[in-house]
Amino acid sequence: MPQVVRCGLTQVRNVIEPPAGGSDKAMIAKVTQAMLEKHLKLVDEAAQKGVQILCFQELFNGPYFCAEQHPCWYDMAEEVPNGPTVKCMQEAAKKHNMVIVVPLYEREQAGVYYNTAAVIDADGTYLGKYRKSHIPQVNPGFWEKFYFRPGNLGYPVFETRFAKVGVYICYDRHFPEGARALGLNGAEVVFNPSATVAGLSEYLWKLEQPAHAAANGYFIGAINRVGTEAPWGIGEFYGSSYFCNPRGEIVAQASRDQEELLVCDLNLEQIQEVRNTWQFYRDRRPETYQELVKL
Repeated sequence: MPQVVRCGLTQVRNVIEPPAGGSDKAMIAKVTQAMLEKHLKLVDEAAQKGVQILCFQELFNGPYFCAEQHPCWYDMAEEVPNGPTVKCMQEAAKKHNMVIVVPLYEREQAGVYYNTAAVIDADGTYLGKYRKSHIPQVNPGFWEKFYFRPGNLGYPVFETRFAKVGVYICYDRHFPEGARALGLNGAEVVFNPSATVAGLSEYLWKLEQPAHAAANGYFIGAINRVGTEAPWGIGEFYGSSYFCNPRGEIVAQASRDQEELLVCDLNLEQIQEVRNTWQFYRDRRPETYQELVKL
């Protein structure tokens, strides 16, 4: 019998436009609550469609606030797993017997913040988290180094009820080393929640992650938000979320400009079939790669 897992990705717009020049705590709470409620409805919709593993977009419960440098956005951060958002999604996961990957802004302690994704099992158990490893400061409009420290948890893989899940967040996808580490750690499905705009990376969107999937023989779920976000106007988030298989083929894709819940059945048996053909792990030469880790 095929080992089929039904997975889902959400791509949505921000609900409430924050004011220019910074927000107070009350406004940030209003923004995050609106996005939380919107995603809880998507969880219900995913459950109705039989989704077993669901992943949200990067920093799902608000706008892509890294478009500006303003200390007000530190108020959006919360503890993981002890903050309210993870607790809420634990209840939703348990209610629907669904694994949920929850990307959000983590505060470890005062002055220490990460771009994080929590992984919650189908019984509501918090399994652990991944912290975004590669932090960009590409140009004005992407001030992530102002908000996040580089991840320090390595490349964990989480054994959920339905599959072994890895996470690689947004800018991480440009680095093949972590994608390989996730495969070596046993990932069957790797999710990449993102927030990326047209004119910057769109030409790479359908290139890099299918290449990672083919090089490592696993499935990838690539997620992007949609629309533009005032007041910053850094560009159009171009959606186009997709799943690709271990051959690097895109097998399901969302639209470029519409909010969607993308659902796809992934046959995990295909992983071994592909790896039996392309023995990339067997034929690696790690003893020849030492120069890759020299500073």
